[in-house]
Amino acid sequence: MKTFFGNLLAIYRRELQSYFTSPFAYVIAAVFWLIGGLFLVTILLSPNGLIAQVSIADQQGISAQSYDVPYEFLKIYLNLLGSLAMFVLPMLSMGLYAEERKQGTLELLATSPLTNWVVALGKLLGVVTFFSAMLLPLMICELVAFSSSQPVFPQAVFWLGHAGLMLLAASVLALGMFISSLSESTVLAAVMTFGLVLLLWVVDAISSLPGPVGEAIGHLSLLTHFTDFTQGIFDTSGLILFLSYIILGLFLTAQSIDTLRFQRS
Repeated sequence: MKTFFGNLLAIYRRELQSYFTSPFAYVIAAVFWLIGGLFLVTILLSPNGLIAQVSIADQQGISAQSYDVPYEFLKIYLNLLGSLAMFVLPMLSMGLYAEERKQGTLELLATSPLTNWVVALGKLLGVVTFFSAMLLPLMICELVAFSSSQPVFPQAVFWLGHAGLMLLAASVLALGMFISSLSESTVLAAVMTFGLVLLLWVVDAISSLPGPVGEAIGHLSLLTHFTDFTQGIFDTSGLILFLSYIILGLFLTAQSIDTLRFQRS
């Protein structure tokens, strides 16, 4: 067990260091922060923002006490961040294994004593940690905005919504990691992962159709369960679904590398 965690930590540190020393990763983070910050300011402070709408309602003598601005903001903002993340995540996952193939180090990993699961899990934890670091400044901005709300906004809803965003990100990154293990082209891996993201959107659209088919597909939709989290609804079925996608991505990645190991033996 000690060897397992030691190997996992070594892969995790190596992967995380590769992101924090990559100029391209900083460009992705800068774009994410810029667009995320614009979303935040626009939703709250634009002429058609939530604060302006409540102010206009007060001036017109319309009671706005029942309008929960922090809650409405969190729902809108997290859904926008989720949509933005679906475009950013493929660019983070595209090099997880494709770069290893290009540099010729994937064969070393495939034939090393490390198990494929340890390598895949370490890589996934590294990229998820980097995405968490990207998300942290925006979370701080949200907390600053919530600090002035009256009454005090429930912290549980805030953390549950962001936990849903992290689970969504981990699910997409796990599947993107598998796609990255299939090709040495990072561009191709990114395009294929974008295609997967589009497929997820199509699945979400089909799930809104009435009838048993739409209901059955709705249980497989990442976006539907993510929306539940953003609304402060904790559903164990959603948690199980996210974990299932993560495990599926890890399993497929391990099998892909195992195939390469068999070809090299």
